[in-house]
Amino acid sequence: MSAYSSTAPDTGASLLPDRDQRGNIIRLTVAQALAGANSVVVYATGSIIGHILAPNKSLATLPISIFVVGMAACILPAGAIARRYGRRTVFLAGTGCGVLVGLLSTLAIIWGSFWLFCLATFFGGAYAAVVLSFRFAAADGVSPARKARALSFVMGGGVLAGIVGPQLVTHTMYMWPAYMFAATFIAQAVVAALSAMVLLGVKLPKPSAEEIAGGGRPLGEIVRQPLFITAVTCGAVSYMLMNFLMTAAPLAMQFCGHTQENSNLGLQWHVIAMYAPSFFTGHLITRFGAARVVMAGLLLTGLSAAVGLTGIEVAHFWATLVLLGVGWNFGFVGASALVLECHRPEEKTRVQSFNDFIVFGTMAAGSFASGTLLAAYDWAMVLWVSFIPLVLAVVILATTLARSKRALPAS
Repeated sequence: MSAYSSTAPDTGASLLPDRDQRGNIIRLTVAQALAGANSVVVYATGSIIGHILAPNKSLATLPISIFVVGMAACILPAGAIARRYGRRTVFLAGTGCGVLVGLLSTLAIIWGSFWLFCLATFFGGAYAAVVLSFRFAAADGVSPARKARALSFVMGGGVLAGIVGPQLVTHTMYMWPAYMFAATFIAQAVVAALSAMVLLGVKLPKPSAEEIAGGGRPLGEIVRQPLFITAVTCGAVSYMLMNFLMTAAPLAMQFCGHTQENSNLGLQWHVIAMYAPSFFTGHLITRFGAARVVMAGLLLTGLSAAVGLTGIEVAHFWATLVLLGVGWNFGFVGASALVLECHRPEEKTRVQSFNDFIVFGTMAAGSFASGTLLAAYDWAMVLWVSFIPLVLAVVILATTLARSKRALPAS
């Protein structure tokens, strides 16, 4: 536990039976795998479809930016619904949005409507926002010693998403020859419906009366904790830079003369790299501490940008995307584990949803900037700009680590 943390541990009454804990983790991991395909499909196709449909080519990445706006806009409402009615209600509403994005995107491609496609990606962002709460849900009803590993394991479900998503795009994008990617989004809607069926069996603790009433400390007091400021900054920078570079990469590869298949494969390995480390990230956090794992993630993200600056061949793009994926995993999972140290059980949905709102709000700004920079300059400029927020996060985290070391002898 950090020197800055002031949380109250879970009581035995809040713990679920071991069978339900295991069942929840398995179901949430499977749902993470299925639902993760939603984001992969949007990222793999969004800028390409945007480039085809947009009235102005500088708007090519706008659908992906709208996707991120949907994530940010829906975080707080989702948290409020979870606090009042429970997480499973939110999960099912999110998968409904997942089905809707597939159907609306198909219509947008058939009708050639850029703005309808942007609306569809907004619902895709809403779905993705709900999916990201799976990691915190995995820690509900679990003993404090197992929370980081439960969170990390569920994130590992994204490995399958990294395979399913790009392969779904590759094998369906020409299935309806007159409308490229239309069949892809029909398949994506079916996958979202399957995820809903899996989530029906999740058994989570019901919201307590204190949680429903908004009990616990004022949110302002919680978010002023140095540890929370560090966690949200590192989580926001890790996610923003991942999105910032991944948004631009498929279109940059196209501009450099690389095929859509190579772009899909690069994205596939990127997503696998994002989630595969999750099977051991929890153990690394337990052994070395969340802050040190976050620092490793930030440094790997910097290395990914540096590799990208060395060339524009397919191998350079793939190496950049793989390193970026691993860096995101260490940075984001580690930051999420730090957030768990900042709140008491009755404060969890308020604090977690506020954290994610900041993360995805920042990510939205990065997404808009990515497309603008790529259109106005080039891929190299996108990479150079990524170092600015990265340095800020490293300095804040290093300061927190130094303060924590000074506080240890007195504890």
